[in-house]
Amino acid sequence: MLRQVQAESERLRLNASDRESAPPPRRGFRRRLKIALAASAGFWAIRLLGRTIRWETEGLEHLQAIHASGGPAIFAFWHGRIVPATWFFRGRGIVVMISMNVDGEMVARVIERLGYATARGSSSRGGFRALAEMAAAVRLGRDVGFSVDGPRGPRHVAKPGAAILAHETGAAIFCFHVAMKRKLQLRSWDRFQIPLPFTRARVFGAPPIRIDADAGPDAVRQTRERMQDALDALRERGDGWESAVRGL
Repeated sequence: MLRQVQAESERLRLNASDRESAPPPRRGFRRRLKIALAASAGFWAIRLLGRTIRWETEGLEHLQAIHASGGPAIFAFWHGRIVPATWFFRGRGIVVMISMNVDGEMVARVIERLGYATARGSSSRGGFRALAEMAAAVRLGRDVGFSVDGPRGPRHVAKPGAAILAHETGAAIFCFHVAMKRKLQLRSWDRFQIPLPFTRARVFGAPPIRIDADAGPDAVRQTRERMQDALDALRERGDGWESAVRGL
């Protein structure tokens, strides 16, 4: 199946009007070693930490309904929840968009070891190429995923990539959010969150967002707005849950 994905992706690349620059030259040995060591450390940290989390779910039947209908899902979530989301949905072969920079290279190596596939690109670089790869994967029945406010924000503002892909393929968008009782929150643009050991965490899912493949261009904007509303509502539910469990 991976060969089929690559072949279809290459065909889409040749037809795309993407005029982006070629990838950077091969990095030196020290840089590659640094990336490899950081990726290994990240993988083991997520694996060891993830095994201690006590999970709860609410709304995952919506994802099950998408799969029961015979179609793949387009996962959509906020960038700041990458760590818990990566662990919870591991091992499913989900194709995710990863930035074409040094940080992206490290992240790609980590998540591939956790059972994901990657499409390299972002809203600022390689986006059309990555969307072509993800469209090819969807057409072969693979789930795909977006941190929809990444890679640089603004925080909690959904970009249209997932809506564009839904328009092109007819696949349903599954919005989800992860809330945690105890976590470390960084001072980054996305307020990146790292779960603390043995925390309670809850995954919230929303009903599928569907768009007809033959819908007009306005449908992409409307779908992005529906995705924004769904993710905002999930985040509010998550914040309420966190406040409740901290009060116990």
